[in-house]
Amino acid sequence: MGKWPALNKVEMIEGPIDKKTYEREVTKLQKKLLDIQVHHLHSGGRAIICLDGWDAAGKGGLIERVIYGLEPKSVHVWRIGAPTPEEQGRHHLWRFWERLPARGNWAVFDRTWYGRVLVERIEGFCNNAAWKRAYREINEFERQLTDDGVRLIKLLVHVSADEQKRRMLTRLKKPHKHYKVALEDFRNIAKREEYLKAYDDMLELTDTHHAPWHVIATDNKMHARIKGLKIIIDELSRDLTITDRALDPRIVEAAFEMWGWKPGKK
Repeated sequence: MGKWPALNKVEMIEGPIDKKTYEREVTKLQKKLLDIQVHHLHSGGRAIICLDGWDAAGKGGLIERVIYGLEPKSVHVWRIGAPTPEEQGRHHLWRFWERLPARGNWAVFDRTWYGRVLVERIEGFCNNAAWKRAYREINEFERQLTDDGVRLIKLLVHVSADEQKRRMLTRLKKPHKHYKVALEDFRNIAKREEYLKAYDDMLELTDTHHAPWHVIATDNKMHARIKGLKIIIDELSRDLTITDRALDPRIVEAAFEMWGWKPGKK
């Protein structure tokens, strides 16, 4: 590997953190994220937050903390599954072009275009030539996005085999979590070594200057969520100056005419 160690060599142990400290830190980070979103709403900035990784690695929990408190009409979460009949037979990136964010909006992808070099590669849903070619196609796709001004953040959430097993068994024991378990999960878990190789190839071949990968160890969910939020904030706020936006003078005038209010008046 180049920049990245083999995925099964990533350090998974984190120091202790108490619930109160965790909640305080997450709340602070969520407020920062909202400030950045408001700036993007006014400036027309676009962002794409991508999450890939193992089943039960915590993608859903991290996404929940990312979008909590954001202006809901301007952020959309796309949960990517198997392509629909309409999407089948088209280029594998077509369905993602259809989901790109409009001016001022953010898109969050729960699984992404990397399915071509992960599940489609391993399950034989495309031939070898197709998934090998996809690395170049994906790099070109991401280059087009970032050249067009899109902020692109790619997160790979990684969980150890032991912790993944523990979480899956918890889901089986709790009826309200049964919806999170599918037969395909067991097929994927059984092929962990194949997926490790595919993830390593993905990191090696698609970690670029304009669209780098960020690997998050998620055996400790609280540390993982804080780290994920910090990465997203750092990437979205890079080269960004956030200042208080002055009120439109026409709004000030309208408020004065209706209520006698003017700036500085309590």
